[in-house]
Amino acid sequence: MGTRKLRYDEAFVSWIAGAHNVPYKVSVCTGSLLLGAAGLLEGKKATTHPSAYELLRPYCEEVVETRIVHDGNVITGGGVSTSIDLGLYLTSHLVGEAAMNSVKKQIDYPYEMQGIVQI
Repeated sequence: MGTRKLRYDEAFVSWIAGAHNVPYKVSVCTGSLLLGAAGLLEGKKATTHPSAYELLRPYCEEVVETRIVHDGNVITGGGVSTSIDLGLYLTSHLVGEAAMNSVKKQIDYPYEMQGIVQI
């Protein structure tokens, strides 16, 4: 519930907005509300925890009801359990599928990622 309150904290949101020029903005769960409050989701498609889809709608072009949305330099993930898939997705995106498969093996992750939307 903390992110729901933090999105109204002007100092914190201003600090997040300072990431405007970083190569990637990544969030999981309701962290996307903070990206949105900071203006970093304008014109972007994004996702969040399913219970917060309606809260995210004012901040982005479109809420995509899925686990991971990669729109340009913004990558958002759904609920907390998505954080593992998101980490694996980022590993694959940044350093390749072989590295991702190595991490999957190291963490004993037997699942196949699903629900990834690339814009």
